[in-house]
Amino acid sequence: MPLFLDTGRSPTELNAANCVTVGLINNMPDAAFEATERQFAELIREAAPSRVVLLKLFVIPEVPRGEDMRRALAGKYRDIAELWDTPLDGLIVTGTEPRAKNLKDEPYWQNLSAVVDWARDYTASTIWSCLAAHGAVLHADGIERRALPKKQFGVFDCRLAADHPMTQHFPEPLWVPHSRYNDLPEEALLSAGYRILTRSAVAGVDAFAKQDGSFFLYFQGHPEYDGDSLFREYRRDVTRFLNGERESYPGLPENYFDDVATALAETFEERAIAHRRGEFAAEFPNQALETGLQNSWRPAALGVYEKWVEFLSARKVERRTASIAIKPQRLRRTWRDWPLPLRQPAGGSAR
Repeated sequence: MPLFLDTGRSPTELNAANCVTVGLINNMPDAAFEATERQFAELIREAAPSRVVLLKLFVIPEVPRGEDMRRALAGKYRDIAELWDTPLDGLIVTGTEPRAKNLKDEPYWQNLSAVVDWARDYTASTIWSCLAAHGAVLHADGIERRALPKKQFGVFDCRLAADHPMTQHFPEPLWVPHSRYNDLPEEALLSAGYRILTRSAVAGVDAFAKQDGSFFLYFQGHPEYDGDSLFREYRRDVTRFLNGERESYPGLPENYFDDVATALAETFEERAIAHRRGEFAAEFPNQALETGLQNSWRPAALGVYEKWVEFLSARKVERRTASIAIKPQRLRRTWRDWPLPLRQPAGGSAR
């Protein structure tokens, strides 16, 4: 069954009782905004082909945007003020590019923290991605992110850290893209009752979870990324360096390019530093670096979202069967109450 985008331009003809309704709060900067919407929509569509999913789109107005982007969003994305009265089964909240040293100084902090409180009471489950995960744990439990010596950038070998329904049938090693300047200390998460699901010996905590009314699932990495997402981000940062918008040349994403592409990138770096000017970006070896890029993390990402949508659907069936009112209800369900057996992926392949 298809995924439907509810853009808010006209009333949807779908019966909300017969589909899973998911909200997406897209906080990504303008350059990555449309790609992020597409990535999450395609991931859910591919992971849950037997479910009807309605995806409702939201933005927080305080997230900095250009005027062209604001005009493009008008009529398609709902203002966050509409979220409070919108019945949802699940919610996805993306990160954004950090601007302030302290998250509480970001212009969108008040609305982001309000989303944490609302989602706890009025969703069966919410996924918090990257910086949104940092904001959620800071608001809920006072856990401060810590700045990294350098950007955590690349594809990292992650291992299972807990026996949990969300990570059943996962392959190991699990390669996950990360792109962040900050980290969350594992000891602080454990002390506050979070459960670590996957971690990397190099990148630290990858995925973690906590049940408090809603089931909150957090990712420091980006399982939704396309195969070329890190490449596009690297090229963007190279262009910023050449244009004088950043002081240092960006580091290569780790465990991402093959040996030939790495050598080409390093050669271009030497030339770019020696001939630093904006027009030199036209000589960036796009095609050569893109050749051979693969999305090695896609099977595991599909596995996560398949289980997540199944969980949302089961919660919806429970509420309907129990004749609970359609208006949002506070949900207190745990993974131990999972009502349906987890399905082994077709053909026995691991997810």
